[in-house]
Amino acid sequence: MKDASEPSNIVSLSQRLDPSSERGGALLNNVRDIAGRRLQILINGMFEHVDDALFDLAEKAENNAAQMHYFDGMREVRKRRPMVERSFLAQVSRDLTDFAANYRNTSNGPSSPALPIGSVELSLVADNELEESLAITSMIGKNETRLTRELFAVNQRLSVIYGGIKIDDATNPVGPSALSQAFRQAMRELNAEMRVKLIIYKLFDRYVLASLDELYQEVNGELVRAGVLPQLRHEVARPGGSARHATGNAATMAGADAGAAPTEGGAFLAEDEGAASNELLQTLRTLFSARRAGPEPAIRVPAGAIQMPSANELIGALSVLQSQAAINQQLPAHAGNAMELAGEVQQLKEHLLAQIGSLRGEKPSQVSTIDEDTIDLVGMLFEFILEDRNLPTEMQVLLARLQIPYLKAAILDRKLFAHRQHPARRLLDNLADAAKGWSAESDRDHRLHDKIKSIVDRLLQDFDDDLTIFERLCVELQEFQDISRRRAELAEQRVAESTRGREKLEQARRRAAREILTRIDGHNLPPLIHGILSRAWANYLVLTILRQGEESSEFRDALRFANDFIDSTKPARTLDERRALRQMLPGIERALRRGLANVAFQESDIDRLLAQLHTYYRHQLGEAVPEAEVQAVEESTSLPIPESIQPIAESEAELARSEPEPEPVIDTPEMRLVAELKPGTWLEFTTGPETIERAKLSWISPMSGRYLFVNRRGLKVADYSPHELAAALADGTARVLESSALFDRALDAIVGRLSQPASANSPTNE
Repeated sequence: MKDASEPSNIVSLSQRLDPSSERGGALLNNVRDIAGRRLQILINGMFEHVDDALFDLAEKAENNAAQMHYFDGMREVRKRRPMVERSFLAQVSRDLTDFAANYRNTSNGPSSPALPIGSVELSLVADNELEESLAITSMIGKNETRLTRELFAVNQRLSVIYGGIKIDDATNPVGPSALSQAFRQAMRELNAEMRVKLIIYKLFDRYVLASLDELYQEVNGELVRAGVLPQLRHEVARPGGSARHATGNAATMAGADAGAAPTEGGAFLAEDEGAASNELLQTLRTLFSARRAGPEPAIRVPAGAIQMPSANELIGALSVLQSQAAINQQLPAHAGNAMELAGEVQQLKEHLLAQIGSLRGEKPSQVSTIDEDTIDLVGMLFEFILEDRNLPTEMQVLLARLQIPYLKAAILDRKLFAHRQHPARRLLDNLADAAKGWSAESDRDHRLHDKIKSIVDRLLQDFDDDLTIFERLCVELQEFQDISRRRAELAEQRVAESTRGREKLEQARRRAAREILTRIDGHNLPPLIHGILSRAWANYLVLTILRQGEESSEFRDALRFANDFIDSTKPARTLDERRALRQMLPGIERALRRGLANVAFQESDIDRLLAQLHTYYRHQLGEAVPEAEVQAVEESTSLPIPESIQPIAESEAELARSEPEPEPVIDTPEMRLVAELKPGTWLEFTTGPETIERAKLSWISPMSGRYLFVNRRGLKVADYSPHELAAALADGTARVLESSALFDRALDAIVGRLSQPASANSPTNE
C-alpha cells in the first residue's frame, strides 16, 4: 500500500506527459503495440474477403471488359497484398510516433506542405481521385459519428500522453480519419482500376473501421490502468449519442426555461452557438421570438399556476402517443392551409397535455417556451411534407407518420434543426430523396415502397430515446440505395448506349444516302449498277462510317469505288476507252468482293452478282454476248442481296425529308429552363388523365440534342427534343422537381410562413 505522502500516479487532463520521457514513451509504445496488433488482425481479415467480393462482381459483370478488370484486380491484390499491409501498418506507427513532433514544428498544426491527418483535398484532382476522396470522406464521417463516445475518451487520454496537444477526431493518429488516409496511402502500392479500389475501400470500411470499437476500448482500458484520466466522463451531447446525456441536457434546458422569462434563443438553437452564423436559422430565431412577443395565445395561463412539463415528461407522453400511432397507423390530418396547420399543431399539443395529465394526475395548461417552439417547428416541417409536390402522394402519406418520432428527436437533441449532418435530419432528407423518384410503374415489385415503409414502421415501433437508431437506419437506407443505383446504372447505360447507337446509325445512313444519291443523280444507270450502289454499297458506307469514321482512308476508298463504278457504265467505243475499262475492272471486282463480304453477303451470292457484272462488262467491251443475257442483266431488279441490307432513300426529296431540320431558337422561360437542365435532374410527366411518371434526365445527345429520360430502375420513359420538352413544361404536362434537400426547402418555406402577418400563420395564435 502506498504512503499517503507518495505522489499519485493518476494524471489529470491539465497535466502533461512528454512522449520522449520514460513514462510517456512507455505509454505511447503500449498504444502503438495495441494498434499494431489489432489492425494487423483486422487488415488481414479484410483482405481475406477481397477475392470473394471481386469474383462475385466479375460473375455479375455487364460485359467481358468489366469482368477482366475484376479478374486483373484479383491478381494484382494477391501479388501486392503484403506490400499494402506493411505500408498501412508502418504509416499508422509513424503517425503515432511523429504526431507530437509535427505539431511542435508549428503553432497552427502540422507544417506545410503536409496535410493535417484526416484532411481530404477535393479541389483540382482528377475524376478518379475525386471519386476516391468522396468514398473516403463518407466512411470517415459515418464512423466518427458512430464512435463519438469512444473517440472522445481516446482523444483526451492521447492528449495527455502527447504533452497536452489538443487532439480531436480529425487529428487522432488512430482515429477513422487517420487510418483511412493511411490506407489510402498504402493503396498506392496497388496498380488497379478505380472500380476495384472502391470495392476494397468498402471492405476496409466494413471489416476494419466497423471493428474499431474493441481497439479503442483496449487503448482506453490500458491508459486508465496507467492512471491517465481514470475518472473521465463523456459529457458532450451529440446527435447520435447517449440518450441519457441527451435527455438530461434537454430536461435541464426545459427546466431552466420553465422558471424564467423566454429567452431569444429558441429550442432548435439553444445548444448550438456555432449555428448562429447560419442566416436561415438566425431568421427563424428572430421570427419565433417576435411571435412570442405578440398576443398571448389562449392556451397560456399565468406562469407558475401549474408546473409545466419537463422534457422527460414530454418524451414519456410522446412515447405513449407513438405506440398508439404504431398500433393504429393513423396519419396526421392533411392541413391544406395555414389555419388548418394551426389547428393541427394545437391538436398535437392538446394530445400531449392530455397524456401528461393522465401520467401526473393533473393536466398542465401549457408547455415551456422552448418546447412550444420545437412542437410548432416540427409541426410546420411535416405540414410542408404533406404539401410538398416534390413527393408523390403515397410517399407523403408514409413520411407524415414520422411526426411524433421526429418531435421526440428534436426534444432529445436540440441540434436537429441546426446541423445539416444530424443523423435524423439526414435520414429524412435521404428518405425524401429516395421517394422523389418513386412511381407505381417504376416500383412494380414494391421494393422501394416496402423499404421506406419498413424504416417508418421501425422508427414508430423501436425508437425510444436512443438517437443512434437514426444513424443505423441511414446506413441501411444508403446500402439499399447503393444496390438499387448500381442496378439502375447498368440499365441506364444500356439505354443510353442503345439510343446513341441508333442515332449514330441514322446519321451514318443519312450521310451514306447523301453520298450515293449525289453521285448517281443525272446518270441513267442500269438497274444492276443502281441496285448495288443504292443498297449494298450504301450499307457498306454506313458500316465504314460506324467502324472507321467519316475521315478515314477506308471511307475515302469506298467513295472512290462508287465514282469508278459509275464511270465504268460509260460506253467504251474507242480502243483507249476499252483499255481504260479493262484496267478498272480488276480493282472494281476486288473492292466489290471485299465490301460485300463486310455487309453479310455469302460467297455464293457475291459470285452470282459478279457473274452478272461480267456479262454486263463483256457487252460494254464489245465482246460477243447473247442479246438475251445482256437484256436480262440490264433489266434485272432481283439482286442476290440479303434481306438485312436496307435500301437507302431513293430520291433527293426523300433524303431531304429524312434530314432533321434545325429547330428555331426561341427565347422563352421554358427554353431557358431546358437549356439549364443537367443529367441527374428529376422531372414529373403527366402521361394520361390519371397517369403520372417520374423520370431522371439521363443523357443529352450531342448529335441530335434530344433529352433521354429514365425511371429509377434505369428504364427509358421518354425522349424529347428541346422544343418538345419546353412545350411540355409550358403546358404543365412536365414539371422539374427540386434538387435541394427536403429539410432546407422546408425551413425556407417555414420562414416564408412565419414572415407573414402573425394572425394568418402563427400555429399557436387564435
